[in-house]
Amino acid sequence: MTGTRENKRGVNEIKRRGFVARVFANLGPGLITGAADDDPSGISTYSVAGAAFGYAFLWTALLTFPLMASVQLMCARLGMVTGRGIAGVIRTRYSRWVLWPACFLLLVANVFNIGADLGGMAAAMGMVTGVPPYCWTPFFALLIAALLFWTSYELIARLFKWLTLVLFAYVITAFLTRPDWMAVARGALLPHLEWSKSYMAVLVGILGTTISPYLFFWQAAQEVEEDRKQGKVTVQQRRGSSSVELSAAKDDVFTGMFFSNLVMFFIILTTAATLHAQGMRNIETARQAAEALRPLAGSAAYWLFTLGLIGTGMLGVPVLAGSCAYAIAEAASWRGDSLAKKPRGARRFYGVIAAAVIVGLVLGFAGVNPVRMLFWSAIANGVLAPPLVILVVLLTSDRKVMGTRINSPQAKILGWICAALMSGAAVSMLVM
Repeated sequence: MTGTRENKRGVNEIKRRGFVARVFANLGPGLITGAADDDPSGISTYSVAGAAFGYAFLWTALLTFPLMASVQLMCARLGMVTGRGIAGVIRTRYSRWVLWPACFLLLVANVFNIGADLGGMAAAMGMVTGVPPYCWTPFFALLIAALLFWTSYELIARLFKWLTLVLFAYVITAFLTRPDWMAVARGALLPHLEWSKSYMAVLVGILGTTISPYLFFWQAAQEVEEDRKQGKVTVQQRRGSSSVELSAAKDDVFTGMFFSNLVMFFIILTTAATLHAQGMRNIETARQAAEALRPLAGSAAYWLFTLGLIGTGMLGVPVLAGSCAYAIAEAASWRGDSLAKKPRGARRFYGVIAAAVIVGLVLGFAGVNPVRMLFWSAIANGVLAPPLVILVVLLTSDRKVMGTRINSPQAKILGWICAALMSGAAVSMLVM
């Protein structure tokens, strides 16, 4: 949502550009979605994975990239071709007995994730300032709400996306620690499975924080917003997309997902090479998680970790709350309600955002260990996501919805593999 795709302003101009120039010209909702994917819950989960199991989970970064990219591209195409968000398409294609349970799954996962992210941001700030976290939790909740209500998500993205670059400190640190690169290669290329409760919980958490329900709804909604910015205010005007526009969306989504998984890979690698190697296998506090950056920044590692957590949280929490609002607005057919409007013109829409943040804030005061809550929010996403993945695959494979723009056989296969993998991991964890 940070910029309007140039292909919608000049298709021929983009055709004349080289590959790299075309990719950068087309960056938009997919890139922001990728940045929001590495939210505090993701950082915590990847840190827990690396600390507890070393390099054993590196393979998940390579596996989840094609899966998450395929699902996110399905969501982008769904929004572009139909002119509606996911909940709006479900409402027109299926009964309310499918629509509202899908929205309920999203709301439960998102609200829990909001509470965990706010708690994680507060814990990190408390670590570096000495001010108790319970003072920072309402501060961040009010700051995010104020920025959404009185400015725009575009401004939030412009301000805080630069803080997410701090996450590349994990990339630098990974090389400074001089890990066992043969062990890294084995961890990345040879999938390792352990039939234990702790291993399956981490696997579900990784899948849930990487392939998250809120990103599905957000991606489709932002594609619709891109069209609205072009003056396409009705569904009929927005319906349909050219091959060049769909290609631009593919560049955007795949770039965002690539950077998201690159950061994921190096967080696991760095925490494995530092915390796991030093015997710190059980992360309970933000301070312990931040120790992974000490080889790069020394005592400033705590500030680096905090800035990265705040940057991703400031991008992630609005996406979590916003996707709740988009889902409810589309399900209830609140026509035109979106973040593009001011609160006075979309009271119900912003009311959902406020409610989601308030309930998340209450959960943030539940007294649960922040790192543990971040990890469990990832697990919640992993358990609740499979039915929504199935819905996305079904909708984007349906000619009555997509016309001739249905999924390719390869995309459909990847979508079903994603649903099966996440379902199998969740069931295995619950059984254990």
